[in-house]
Amino acid sequence: MRRVTSYRAFAIAAALGFSSNAIADSIQLSMPIACETGRTCYIQNYTDVDPSGAARDYKCGTLTYDRHNGTDFRLPSLASQKAGVEVLASASGRVLRTRDGAPDGAVGKSAPEAVRDVECGNGVVIEHPEHWETQYCHMAHGSLVVKPGERVKVGQPLGRVGLSGLTEYPHLHFTVRHKGAVVDPFAYGASSGSCGGGELLWHPALHAQLAYQERTILNAGFANGPVTMELVEDGSAGMEKLSASAAAIVAFVRVIGLKAGDAQRLVIEDPTGKTIAENRAARLESNKAQFMLFTGRKRPTTGWERGTYKATYVVERDGRMVLERKLELTL
Repeated sequence: MRRVTSYRAFAIAAALGFSSNAIADSIQLSMPIACETGRTCYIQNYTDVDPSGAARDYKCGTLTYDRHNGTDFRLPSLASQKAGVEVLASASGRVLRTRDGAPDGAVGKSAPEAVRDVECGNGVVIEHPEHWETQYCHMAHGSLVVKPGERVKVGQPLGRVGLSGLTEYPHLHFTVRHKGAVVDPFAYGASSGSCGGGELLWHPALHAQLAYQERTILNAGFANGPVTMELVEDGSAGMEKLSASAAAIVAFVRVIGLKAGDAQRLVIEDPTGKTIAENRAARLESNKAQFMLFTGRKRPTTGWERGTYKATYVVERDGRMVLERKLELTL
């Protein structure tokens, strides 16, 4: 069940008036994945622009890691990946190389040797005019629909997002190169050490959708029992329909991009506004690629009061709120 028609149409429409070899040494990119950032996919990591052993993204932020050479478009769960999300040609060109024989299966950071020399997993490399290349990694085994030598148009499907290669979660790793060198499509030509400089290579219609977000809520909802990272990742957490006879009311959130020093709290209020559960997490001591928080209460002996229960998640930093999400559950 894949809803990609509108994204493919957008990619083609975005190419109107665009000639891939028209603008000196620049290129204009469409979305390389059939999703909407901030809603059905999220940017987990950007290109590491720090040449030292440290790491920083193009905004001088923490959304990257040392020597990361692309942009990671992450899906919210394995369930969304299994439903099928297409990888799309970000610009017109010719397929240079492909690989489609790597198995799917998340690989932990402790076992990179399992995919040594095939970290990209199943993928596609497309060459474009003026010595540009785009690369698409971690695609699903057997999903590729293009072959080397084939010409593709912007927005054309290449395959589907998978879990092949060196990956711990379903995402598309997208790399841009010019004359063999890695280029950050969010900061092309930025001077060394700048924060937010350079040129966006993305089509102007995508700029708002691809705006930088320091912290992002990946998943949030209510469950009727304890929530684990595994339940959130496989998409089962929050899928159950809660009723007045639910064994518990539990609110949960999974967040990416939290920073050292962030303070979090998650509170549930009953229909009268009374707090029935609260989790105030310790201030973070380090940056977190992802973090899951939950709080809840078991059903009282008298049963749950009918009405609307509200959960509020807040992240504070230096005395100000930097992220908030409100949830409601009606029994």
